[in-house]
Amino acid sequence: MALPKENAGELLTSIRCGGRLLSLAEPVVMGIVNVTTDSFYAKSRCRTALQIRRRVEQVVREGAAIVDLGACSTRPGSLPVDEGLELRRLRRAVAIVREVAPQLPISIDTYRASVAEALIEEFGVEIINDISAGEMDPAMFGVVARHGVAYILTHIQGTPTSMQMNPIYTDVVAEVLDFFVARVNRLRVLGVADVILDPGFGFGKTVEHNYTLLRNLGVFSTVGLPVLAGVSRKSMIFKVLEVEPKDALLGTQSLDTIALLNGARILRVHDVLPAVQAVKLCRVYQEQAVW
Repeated sequence: MALPKENAGELLTSIRCGGRLLSLAEPVVMGIVNVTTDSFYAKSRCRTALQIRRRVEQVVREGAAIVDLGACSTRPGSLPVDEGLELRRLRRAVAIVREVAPQLPISIDTYRASVAEALIEEFGVEIINDISAGEMDPAMFGVVARHGVAYILTHIQGTPTSMQMNPIYTDVVAEVLDFFVARVNRLRVLGVADVILDPGFGFGKTVEHNYTLLRNLGVFSTVGLPVLAGVSRKSMIFKVLEVEPKDALLGTQSLDTIALLNGARILRVHDVLPAVQAVKLCRVYQEQAVW
């Protein structure tokens, strides 16, 4: 499958976030704020306005460049909350982020086009993080194009309810790459310029699939778009180490470092400071920078 002509051989090193330009010349960290009751990592759940505020303050203090808000868990086997509840949760969270950290772009983790559009129109959110790449709501690409927001295009096999039942690939790297190229071409036709690729670690993949993707992460940069790695505390870590998600921080740091060395430009994490430190150390390692 042909790569998008606009980007083949040239890596996009910045994305537009509303009226601002976010540089990805050096990797950045996206801090997760889960406004949920059932996300797989219990400590990440924020149920009250005070918890949301404190979490956002922590994310900002520790050096995140993007705040990622999610109100509908997409952990394996999860059932979605209804659209109205997701939107109510997100409205409250976005309002708090705008008050606490107006300088930071907001990413909305949703696969529902109506939720995305409401928050773009009401709050001017800058990024839509869609775990289904428009597959779970075909209207999503149109919303992103119409409003000119940045879009995180994630690979998934199946849906959160079924994705880990029996994921099968002939060649996981080639299939994910083909998936990206086909959908990037569709987005380009619609005029969407700012796209980030997420191979979807844990979204319809076995542990072996996940490590194969991580080892070959640089392949996806050939599309010419920045790659996001979201491995934070996931099963590819805690299953291998035989621990719970709460004990998977050290493993996350290790895999974040590998992802950076393999070309990731954004790390999506629960623990911002260790990821920010990993970015700095990788820069010194790769460039022999003087600090």
